[in-house]
Amino acid sequence: MAGDNPLVSESDLILGSIRGDRRMQELLYKTYSPKMYGVCLRYAGNPDDAQDILQEGFVKVFKNLTRFRGDGSFEGWIRRIFVNTAIEHYRRKVNMYPVTENQENTIEDKDWTAFDRLALKDLLEIIQELSPGYRTVFNLYVVEGYTHKDIADILGISEGTSKSQLARAKAILQNVIKGKKRVQ
Repeated sequence: MAGDNPLVSESDLILGSIRGDRRMQELLYKTYSPKMYGVCLRYAGNPDDAQDILQEGFVKVFKNLTRFRGDGSFEGWIRRIFVNTAIEHYRRKVNMYPVTENQENTIEDKDWTAFDRLALKDLLEIIQELSPGYRTVFNLYVVEGYTHKDIADILGISEGTSKSQLARAKAILQNVIKGKKRVQ
């Protein structure tokens, strides 16, 4: 069932939106925008950027609805669009600096035990404070489940840079959680 209206199925929502039915398009937006805003916020540096990504993502969703084949979940298909839109937004704003193999070997990757004590909201707020490079790699690897090879391909960086960005993000987050210092 779709959103606030239990009489509208997901397929009716999709087909109605494809036909240009404004009511169905609005219902699709209202149904999925809260979750997709959360995705956008994880990648964006602030709520304004998240809102920009949200709007850009929905433009892409509506423009590409006819490409949804129904192989997987519709929400998963939408989520992929929003992650890709956030990555495109990130690419326009930030440049990552490559890490040499020697630098990569000096970066520690410690366990996450300190994170177990945090509420999800608190963790998301701390992640929000990371630099765009660290935040993007962290989200792609930890939240979205991409491999370092996939991240390297998506962002146009080396696997070593992806690994080092993740390790540094983890180290910063651990220090913040332990109260040692604020995010830099």
